[in-house]
Amino acid sequence: MSPECRLGRLHGPQERAIVQFLDTLSRILPPERLLRDNVSMMAYECDGFPMHRQPPLAVALPRTTAEVQQLVRLCCDHGVTFLGRGAGTGLSGGATPDERPTLVIEMAAMKRILAVEPDDRIAVVEPGVVNLELSRTVQPFGLCYAPDPSSQSACTLGGNASENSGGPHCFKYGMTTDHLIGAKMVLASGELVELNEGEGPDLLGLATGSEGTFGIFTELTVRLLPVPELVRTWLAAFATMGQACRAVSSIVASNIVPAALEVLDHLTIQAVEASVYAAGYPADAAAVLLVELDGTRASVDSDSPLVEQYIAEQQPLSIEGTTDAQQRKRLWQGRKGAFGAMGRLAPDLYVLDGVVPRSRLEPVLQRVVEIGREYDVTLSNVFHAGDGNLHPNISYDGRDPVVCARVKAAGMEILKLCVDEGGSITGEHGVGREKLDHVPLMFTDVDIEVFHDVKRCFDPNELCNPGKAFPSGGACGEGRSARNEGALGAR
Repeated sequence: MSPECRLGRLHGPQERAIVQFLDTLSRILPPERLLRDNVSMMAYECDGFPMHRQPPLAVALPRTTAEVQQLVRLCCDHGVTFLGRGAGTGLSGGATPDERPTLVIEMAAMKRILAVEPDDRIAVVEPGVVNLELSRTVQPFGLCYAPDPSSQSACTLGGNASENSGGPHCFKYGMTTDHLIGAKMVLASGELVELNEGEGPDLLGLATGSEGTFGIFTELTVRLLPVPELVRTWLAAFATMGQACRAVSSIVASNIVPAALEVLDHLTIQAVEASVYAAGYPADAAAVLLVELDGTRASVDSDSPLVEQYIAEQQPLSIEGTTDAQQRKRLWQGRKGAFGAMGRLAPDLYVLDGVVPRSRLEPVLQRVVEIGREYDVTLSNVFHAGDGNLHPNISYDGRDPVVCARVKAAGMEILKLCVDEGGSITGEHGVGREKLDHVPLMFTDVDIEVFHDVKRCFDPNELCNPGKAFPSGGACGEGRSARNEGALGAR
């Protein structure tokens, strides 16, 4: 749908306000950094959650914090909704435009690493810096950036901060919030604020993981870690998923703290081995377990025999361990490419993100498989076993509305299962648009109203990435709609 067609849905003062908005917008940025045509904007209709698409009004590509402030102030003055977008790799629809005319502020052009301070082990970056690029840049100093989402070769640090991303190594090293020590953020008013770990309310922690609903990050100060002296990785193949889960439980129950514990099921293994991500995983395995230890040579060498013992107790079909960097990269290749490999099964992929207690992994996974059969969907599993963060993947054809309905219903039941088992509807992908209907599974109406109260402290007119993270049912939703329509129509 072209901008002109979208304007056709507006009338009177609303249409005039948008026309004036677009005219002013064209004077803030040069034409090459302002996208208005249908073809260019198609990529911005959704992120990695393909089940909901919405064309933006326009896409702006700022290069400075001052430009971001100008854009946000313009949206605020005209009552236009806006959202900040990184690389669009999010998996919950957090970067999907609102149904109302929405300006997408694409942050990928702000990609400078502003400072690296090896002695203090910190880096200052713009939000468009790609996750993996930071680790590559600081590697000559013997340092690394620990959070490593599976999309780390494409996802941006600004997006990571907005979603509080984790990754396979978050079991030992924590999430983005554990490595973010300062930030600059443009609020919905256009005001620039600096957030840090200092005294007073933890506003930095509050903003991290807020899914871009409080403002837009324009600068981040992150903590760096020393590259471990030694890293050892194992790939163990099992005849049953239960054996892999029990090996995980034994390792975690000991005093060992692995850097990563990852599991892939049989269908995922088949997809990986038939793709460009083939890593030599045993084709006959029902599950493979990746275990990684890192640290000093003494600690890794001391813990390695115990890891091998706990794996051996579950009678694996095979086990391979290595400290060689290239061989370790090969073992990880299949895990890092697992989501991409699913493209061989169907044109679309719904990646779920729930958490359950580790002690419930085996029965929950059994039930997840049953749900897939009951709804007649192609379902596979790849997950962070160390912290019970499940990622059931449903492969489907989004062109078939009947199939889409079954996929959504299966997803709802899986996430409800996670909550019923004492877990959560999300571990690292956020709520976005995807899980708005799932939030009441965990929170009361009073809780949800408090969430909205907090958002309104940062964004009184609710123009900043609306319709994400916080469900808006009942009177709360009606009030939000009335306020926004009034703001737009009054200008």
